[in-house]
Amino acid sequence: MRWRDPTAPATTAGHETTTRHVGALYPLLHAVGHGVPGVVIGTDLLGGLFTYDPFSLYAAGALTNPNAIVFGQIGRGKSSLVKTYVLRQLAFGRRAFVLDPKGEYGGLAEAVGATTLAIEPGGHLRLNPLDLAEGVGTDGRSRRLHLLEALLTSSLGRPLSPRERAALEMALDAAGASPTIPAVAAGLLSPDPAAASILQTTLAELAEDGRDVGLELRRLVAGDLAGMFDGPTTEGLALDGSLVVLDLSALYGSPALGLVMVCATAWLQSVVASSAASGRQVLLVVDEAWAILRDVSVARWLQASWKLSRAWGVANMAVLHRVSDLAAVGAEGSEQRQLAAGLLLDSETRIVYAQPPGELAAAAELLDLTAIETEVVGRLGRGVALWKVGSHASLVRHQLGALEWELIDTDRAMGRR
Repeated sequence: MRWRDPTAPATTAGHETTTRHVGALYPLLHAVGHGVPGVVIGTDLLGGLFTYDPFSLYAAGALTNPNAIVFGQIGRGKSSLVKTYVLRQLAFGRRAFVLDPKGEYGGLAEAVGATTLAIEPGGHLRLNPLDLAEGVGTDGRSRRLHLLEALLTSSLGRPLSPRERAALEMALDAAGASPTIPAVAAGLLSPDPAAASILQTTLAELAEDGRDVGLELRRLVAGDLAGMFDGPTTEGLALDGSLVVLDLSALYGSPALGLVMVCATAWLQSVVASSAASGRQVLLVVDEAWAILRDVSVARWLQASWKLSRAWGVANMAVLHRVSDLAAVGAEGSEQRQLAAGLLLDSETRIVYAQPPGELAAAAELLDLTAIETEVVGRLGRGVALWKVGSHASLVRHQLGALEWELIDTDRAMGRR
């Protein structure tokens, strides 16, 4: 196109450029939509419908990964978006798995005749986070060890020593082809003489090397978290429906929520991977993801899991309140900050609802927002979000159908309609 600055003298020659470069002069001015079909989200504030589907966008080359992160203060509409997005994807034959720390997705599950699995200390439901789906890869030992290290490092508040890590490896190997956390804990507290021989130490020394780790791991199966992860996964669980919700609300507010979410997510990923192996595209939603990102060890584990999305055909979606949930994980230049940045890089869709003034600097830095986008994010109304889908930015007002309102209403207790 040929463009001339309207404030320039009439004798000034015009400048030839493209609409793509004009977008630098007028941020957020672009063609409506990204041109790839998907489920309807709502209306683009420049006009027309806005649709989104990570699988179609990835297939079209518009995204390099199918993962998404949603940021939003309470009451701005992020929960409504996630629930209706899942519901609308189910209508297109997709499967969805939701990790639900607050117990907010039960109504959605009931409406579609889906399964809600409620896990609580002393309950009847057992999940084995060391389960691995068949055909997911040959690195099962490494992935199990990575998970156990993340749990123990988080629980102990320090890295494992070389001796502790070696004892953990031996205990995991001794637990057999289908290990459970109780079996690994037992192997740490009462190690196999063959393991002492392999490590060229005495049985007493090996038992001492693994004692602190074994006692901490035992907490997940015999302490205040007993009755959730202390055996093989309960048989007969209905996991073949279009939606599976894992309800952790009995632990919400507990200091152990992060540990429980890691264990639950690990188990859920094995189920998700089995479903994805059948060729059916799958969504995995991790709500209240801040609980997993609070320390570096579990953040490492989550990022590694995020990277498996393309291999498994899974679109992950993490839901957080504030952008500073990522910025606050560590000091500038720390590994925690690098992990947070890595998680963003592996989530090429960023959905940002209104952020308070104190969050805008972190939002601009971590999400690479322009000055105009940063200003807009500070002024967004309820139900409107900035969608950054790859290199495309849109302001989108989420639209609710008449039948969807009852499924997503989290304000009923406050009398709001």
